[in-house]
Amino acid sequence: MLDPMLRADCARCAALCCVYLAFDRSELFAIDKASGEPCPHLVSDCRCAIHAELNRCGFGGCARYDCLGAGQHVVQHLFGGRSWQENPVLTRSMLEAFRAMRRVHELLHLLHMAGRLPLTTAQAVAHDELRSRLLPAHGWTLELLADFECGTLSAEVRQFLSTLRDCVPPQRRPDTVSSRQGVPEGTAME
Repeated sequence: MLDPMLRADCARCAALCCVYLAFDRSELFAIDKASGEPCPHLVSDCRCAIHAELNRCGFGGCARYDCLGAGQHVVQHLFGGRSWQENPVLTRSMLEAFRAMRRVHELLHLLHMAGRLPLTTAQAVAHDELRSRLLPAHGWTLELLADFECGTLSAEVRQFLSTLRDCVPPQRRPDTVSSRQGVPEGTAME
């Protein structure tokens, strides 16, 4: 089960992903859009005019995107519910905070998943220490997010996760019979 703080709640956000994210016209996006440019489907109340039809309208990438709760965290906790649409001077700082907070939430999500593995005692201690550093006692501030982006915590989490390879159960190998189709008998396969 996903940690509740890592669940997106678009109703408590200010459509930060619809402004911050860039995309190129492709099978997942019907148009090109630069980072910092509001999506043309974004309406004045920070809602998507085509949300119910994203896939049909060529925006499958939007339908699949998940900020893991970073958007509402930025809007509600760092900016007190204010919106860049109501106060355009906030746009840049909100988008910068969203970029950093999205990274924090990605790392928290990875640690959440790692915590479900059969960790050794030492791994569990390291896991908990990293998680607590991603959840500051008094909450994130814009200054702490700036320090996070310049710091080593992201690399430390990645390094820790790389040590968990032995905790992950091996995946079943694909059936080798189907991979031998069309190979002459007597041919060695590795």
